[in-house]
Amino acid sequence: MRAAPQAPLVMLANFEVERRWGHGEFGLPSVGFAASDAMVSHMDEFALLLAGPGDVVVLKEPPDPVYLDYLGKAGLELPRVLISGSTDPARSVTEEALDRPELIGELRRVAERGGILIPHGASDLEVRLAVEAGLPLGTAAPDICKKVNSKLYSRRLADRLGIRQPRGWACASLDEWGEALLGAGRLLAEGRGIAVKDAYGVSGKGIVRIRDARHLSRLDTMTRRRWQRHGATVLNLLIEEWVPKSADLNYQFTVGRDGSVHFDFVKEAVTENGVHKGHLMPASLTGPQMEELRRTAQMVGRALAADGYVGVVGVDAMVDPAGGLYPIVEINARLNMSSYQERLRSEAVGPERVALARHYLVRCTAPVSFAELAAVLDDLLVTEPGGEGLIVNNFATVNAPLAVSEPGAEAEGRLYGLVVGADRARVAALDDQITARLNERFGA
Repeated sequence: MRAAPQAPLVMLANFEVERRWGHGEFGLPSVGFAASDAMVSHMDEFALLLAGPGDVVVLKEPPDPVYLDYLGKAGLELPRVLISGSTDPARSVTEEALDRPELIGELRRVAERGGILIPHGASDLEVRLAVEAGLPLGTAAPDICKKVNSKLYSRRLADRLGIRQPRGWACASLDEWGEALLGAGRLLAEGRGIAVKDAYGVSGKGIVRIRDARHLSRLDTMTRRRWQRHGATVLNLLIEEWVPKSADLNYQFTVGRDGSVHFDFVKEAVTENGVHKGHLMPASLTGPQMEELRRTAQMVGRALAADGYVGVVGVDAMVDPAGGLYPIVEINARLNMSSYQERLRSEAVGPERVALARHYLVRCTAPVSFAELAAVLDDLLVTEPGGEGLIVNNFATVNAPLAVSEPGAEAEGRLYGLVVGADRARVAALDDQITARLNERFGA
């Protein structure tokens, strides 16, 4: 997405963008959690390892200096960091940047050198920041990004292109909802499970598993009551069969401004109860499975380009127990968790080794420094190029929940990283050791 070989990218890991897209849309009821907001707001530190030397990253607060030193010793050249200057979890990094005239001034100087703004995803806020800073936006317009990111769009596009997907229905009106309920009822009568999904649900949220007709009827009653109470005109719900699977996949491709489609990578997703936990790389796929994903990416990418989309696309997919693919579960018109791991995979892991990207729970009642955490992990931490063990790619999320916790209360932070080893067995063994070491010091 660079305009020229030396054009700096301004990275903005605004993970909150999907909430912005979903604001005011009628879907499933949502519940906000302060600790979750704090965690998401500190996920901006992932951008440190997506950007390269010469690029710029905007973060909410300065990274731990010992952590930055650690990354340098591990052989990673880092971008310049600009700080938005607030840790309020209720405000996105973009909102805070817009309130900092001195930061806007710094970004204008980057724009003079040909810089491009690359956000996690584009909403109206990122457009405002791009305009004020004089930076071209390296994504499609927000309305197109929002449209493509909807699960209703994914469903209808797969239907139109003849791409295999679980039986299901996209519901943009109460009439479509009523028809979908009839079909869902038939699936339940056959003993099959179904799921109701919010079109703008994020990371396992906005999904309700339905196992019997009574549960479905209660959800229907609640939905119609909320519809009347809110005076909604458009529904944003999806009903799909809950199909058996042997693996979750995430693959990425990029749609160029000339309509070209480049397949970037595929990774095997690690999930628990539908919630993303990490990725295994490389994915265990056969040649025909890889070829099917590449063909799908080309078909979908051309369709997205025709709809005006440009930029990175992440697609969730599944492998059924017989080895067949569901090549599209949903389309994400934004960067993905796997996007932030790719530079590490290419520079620090290499093609001959295996890596597991995941997070570990770190429970604490007071802030934990990176020096303290490094001392606990000791020999399990990668500290030089080519080493095996854990490479940390986000430390800010370890202390994030403390910002909204009562003083002295235990908070549950997350340590994100890649576990690197010679093969899957070695990675699994290292993962067990890291988990045990952290639980011994920071466990419940």
